[in-house]
Amino acid sequence: MSSKTILFLIAAYFGLLILISYFTGKKSDNDTFFNANKQAPWYIVAFGMIGASLSGVTFISVPGWVEASQFSYMQVVLGYIVGYIVIGTVLLPLYYKLNLTSIYTYLEQRFGKYSYKTGASFFLISRIVIASFRLFLVANVLQTILFNDLGITFWQTVCITVLLIWVYTFRSGMKTIIWTDTLQTLFMLIAIGVTIYFVSSDLGIQNGNLLSYVLDNDLSKTFFFDDYKSGNYFWKQFISGAFIAIVMTGLDQDNMQKNLSCKSLKEAKKNMFWFTIVLTIVNFLVLSLGLLLTVYAEQHGIDAHKDNLFPILAKNHLGFGILAFFILGLIAAAYSSADSALTSLTTSFSIDILDIEKKYSIDKQVSTRKKIHILISVILILTIITFKYLIRDESVIAKLFVFAGYTYGPLLGLYAFGLFTKFQIKDKWVPIIAILSPISSYFISMNSYKWFGFEFGFFVLILNGLLTYLGLILIRRKQH
Repeated sequence: MSSKTILFLIAAYFGLLILISYFTGKKSDNDTFFNANKQAPWYIVAFGMIGASLSGVTFISVPGWVEASQFSYMQVVLGYIVGYIVIGTVLLPLYYKLNLTSIYTYLEQRFGKYSYKTGASFFLISRIVIASFRLFLVANVLQTILFNDLGITFWQTVCITVLLIWVYTFRSGMKTIIWTDTLQTLFMLIAIGVTIYFVSSDLGIQNGNLLSYVLDNDLSKTFFFDDYKSGNYFWKQFISGAFIAIVMTGLDQDNMQKNLSCKSLKEAKKNMFWFTIVLTIVNFLVLSLGLLLTVYAEQHGIDAHKDNLFPILAKNHLGFGILAFFILGLIAAAYSSADSALTSLTTSFSIDILDIEKKYSIDKQVSTRKKIHILISVILILTIITFKYLIRDESVIAKLFVFAGYTYGPLLGLYAFGLFTKFQIKDKWVPIIAILSPISSYFISMNSYKWFGFEFGFFVLILNGLLTYLGLILIRRKQH
């Protein structure tokens, strides 16, 4: 496929997104940007959240995991189900009861200003880094398959990538994203389905035998109960998956902002229920795709592994059609996650850090929000360019979850303490606890195998949350 053809595909795709932005952006205000005026249909939100939850990282990294880790990632996905049940039955009712725009406002009501600012700050750090990781991966792929041939440098690729997101989100934010994410999820699922169909046909697998072929292959081993010290031990991954879902969805402004745009709590719960079912199936399909691609590479003697597996096969071995769908699927997966991240970061910084709803007039609220939107875009660009010189060999998705364990842990501890105790705390000490807990968790995690022969892996999230919880007990106020 020529560079001009790829460029045309990308331009046509973004033209469609900008067109959607134009129609959804009429008569927009800050309520439209932050929560779509609470008029979003739940089924549209649910479908769009699939793409945002998977992202370009999953689209690239999970298929590359199968060769080394088999289907062990499904243990984490099964844990997600438990986490989503907690979100639907505990967190969503709380958020709707308090009528929140930013979910971190709860921390101010429960504990005080310092806890509120700490929770929001940890979200901002977490989401900036995670969104940057995801866009970094996509920018690298686009650089390889397109922009190198056009003489465009990596930093220019990154600027173009983020600028395109800004263009179709700057007016209506969440209202636009709910609809663009639906379109992008559709493109991503079509890309996965088409690739599975053609690769399985090439391998001589009949459609009716595809499921049995996947399940009978040694690479599809899912459950690992043998070694509790190992990072892929079932209970370690299952429990970690539950907590990852709770913090990276339920305690994350990015994902909850979509849920809070539904018309009612009942519709938000419907959204979460159907989202859980479909997301579980889609993750299994992505792993199945990884298995087929791994087998295909082995049979044809192709040296492609980890994050390079899907891109190399799509570009050089699977033909024009698959490459076209791969590009569309990759861009769709990446941007459905990145656009909502940009919007949620703008929302959180505007409401949680600057308090624009309390301090500014309506007109100034809108102008300030627009400036913050630009500022966050610039920060994402600078962060991605920085990552170019830091990331080396590990699969990007592993880095995402390990990092999330350290940055979302304090949020887990704060919300658990707020929901399951009635204690008040010395609010001004919370930032110190929130900083010390990740540092302590990192030190314990790095030495746990040497001390106990135990690898924490994703479990570090729980350790971090527990240390935060214990720290909050130490600073609780005495009850009279």
